[in-house]
Amino acid sequence: MIAVVDTTPISVILPTTGWNDACEEIADQLRPADELLVVCDTALEPVADRIDDHSDNVRLVVAGEPEGCSGKANAIAAGMEAAEHDRLVWTDDDFHHPPDWLEGLRTDYDRRGPTTEVPVFAGQDPLAMVLEPTHVVSGTLAVYFAGVPWGGSVVFERDDIDEAAFLEDLRRTVSDDGLLMEYTDVTAVKRTRSVEIGGSVRETLENQVRFTQIVRRHDPTAFVAQVVVGAVLALGCVLFPIPALALVTVAMAGVYAAFGIRRWTFLAAYPAVLAAIPLLLYGLVRRSFVWGGRRYRWHDKFDVTVESE
Repeated sequence: MIAVVDTTPISVILPTTGWNDACEEIADQLRPADELLVVCDTALEPVADRIDDHSDNVRLVVAGEPEGCSGKANAIAAGMEAAEHDRLVWTDDDFHHPPDWLEGLRTDYDRRGPTTEVPVFAGQDPLAMVLEPTHVVSGTLAVYFAGVPWGGSVVFERDDIDEAAFLEDLRRTVSDDGLLMEYTDVTAVKRTRSVEIGGSVRETLENQVRFTQIVRRHDPTAFVAQVVVGAVLALGCVLFPIPALALVTVAMAGVYAAFGIRRWTFLAAYPAVLAAIPLLLYGLVRRSFVWGGRRYRWHDKFDVTVESE
């Protein structure tokens, strides 16, 4: 039997400000017909000076300053409009792309259609480390079982969505992958990518606000479920501290093992459960958050004010 080789070209969209390891890793994986679109805000970004040093299938896209949407959403929209191919891959510059990364997504689409890999958010400051178990539950476990697209590594084709409506909505909201979830069904594969988050307590709190508001705006049912489950677990931890400590720690160790996460932070499961509800409330009452050097006021799903930080 002769194996059929997929020759469908791919456009990879990578928002970034500087030429970095991720750019090199992805460029090395391109087939001759593929393209890598490196998207930045302005032609003055450092990455703009490096594009000419690489092959013809690596192109610079200048998205311009965002107006009424996040910088990430604006970059993805500009990249999709500039892309030459129908099969699209979104990715980020904050994790390692191994040599088989792009081929894996190519194969995934052939087998499953729209597909996403799964992030593991690794905290880089004390608060982010303590909160890691909550991110493993909401950002790894939930993404895998609910088929939630992760914008760091997702593949789909233009025909899988209503592209015109999607791009219009993308340019008036914050979350690119939160919006994609509403436009197409995605299958998650059990391949994790480690993404460093935090670095300071302030940055971790800003991330908490953004994550909370993404779920609230794009999946209110899941948000209510998250609040209810979190409240029940927190109450159990308060009323029965010793059994709860053992139970949640062992359960979290099992989740870590299932996804191949080799970090000590599963031991923080108990304090993370206690902190979950206060942090959810904090994420709800904050009127703005900082992301990528900009301050966003997310009044409604499609009502965003962008301010300089």
